[in-house]
Amino acid sequence: MMKIKCCKTNMMAVQDTMDVLKGRWKIHIIAALCYDKMRFSDLQKEIEGISAKMLSSELKDLEVNQLLKRTVLKTQPISVEYELTEYGYTLKKVIENLADWGIQHRKRIVGKVLEG
Repeated sequence: MMKIKCCKTNMMAVQDTMDVLKGRWKIHIIAALCYDKMRFSDLQKEIEGISAKMLSSELKDLEVNQLLKRTVLKTQPISVEYELTEYGYTLKKVIENLADWGIQHRKRIVGKVLEG
């Protein structure tokens, strides 16, 4: 009986995580910010295929969930920089595990790893 409760608890926790990270771009954004802070335009260049409107929306959502911090820089023109919060950095290991799994999966299915 205890195992069923634990499984339900885990499934609810996974669902909560998926709700925060859902969408095509949030994990990409977090991964891009795992190693350094970035300006909006740099994020857009780093994440191939994301529109400015979608990036803006996803960044706002990640900020609401306290995963990243937005800083307006006193430059001309004004630019904005994003970085993970301490709480956001708790996802770094998850991102690294996803990357490791993806490399192994690609090797298994395709037979080679893409360089880049």
